[in-house]
Amino acid sequence: MRRPAALLALFGAVVVLTAACAAQTPAPAASAGALSGTVEVSAAASLQRSFDEIARAFEAEHPGVTVQTVYDGSSTLAKQIGEGAPVDVFASADEKNMATVADQAPDPRVFAGNTLVIAVPTGNPGGVATLADLARVTTVLCAPEVPCGAASTTLLGNAGVGVTPASVEQNVTAVLTKVAAGEADAGLVYATDVVGRADVEAVVPAGADAVVNRYPIAALTHAPNPIAAAAFVDFVLSAGGQAILADAGFRAP
Repeated sequence: MRRPAALLALFGAVVVLTAACAAQTPAPAASAGALSGTVEVSAAASLQRSFDEIARAFEAEHPGVTVQTVYDGSSTLAKQIGEGAPVDVFASADEKNMATVADQAPDPRVFAGNTLVIAVPTGNPGGVATLADLARVTTVLCAPEVPCGAASTTLLGNAGVGVTPASVEQNVTAVLTKVAAGEADAGLVYATDVVGRADVEAVVPAGADAVVNRYPIAALTHAPNPIAAAAFVDFVLSAGGQAILADAGFRAP
């Protein structure tokens, strides 16, 4: 009867020792390559729909990361960055505004292209068919300092058309909002802005293909989360990011 009792006691001691060792063994560490934290992205207003989708896809691929996006005119965003806004990634609707923050964005990469269309309310009540028609109807345009405004100036100048706008807006979203609400008969916006919308129609003007906005993106040198910022830029340029942009109507870089 002693031997079974002794074996039982020995077995119990092994169990206790094993449990003690397990308690002292640290849990496995997270993968060294895992991304975490927040990525602050400042992007041109025309990118909102596609970048919202890109952000969701990036977060799904990197569960430890949250993407926070701010959309506005590129000139406004560039000014904020120049004043020290804590931004990780800047995506501009043109290279000119990216160049204004070149000291903080030394390696911008073009990821998409876009052209202009004439946006009109559904049914085209103003009967707009050409750029020349913009001179006789209520037209809203982007301000000249923002990319859609600079492109509009070039497009109208190439066509020899002079337009006195009812208002000038600081981003393309504001132009489209006024047209959709019937506050204007027409406005020049990006081709991507009218994709999938039922409240506006697009008229493709002659010469639009000659005025192409190139969209650059960069992780900023003062990025609070530089590793995740670089990964986000790479994702935008990846096949997955490019497919999302193409679905939204953007041209390949």
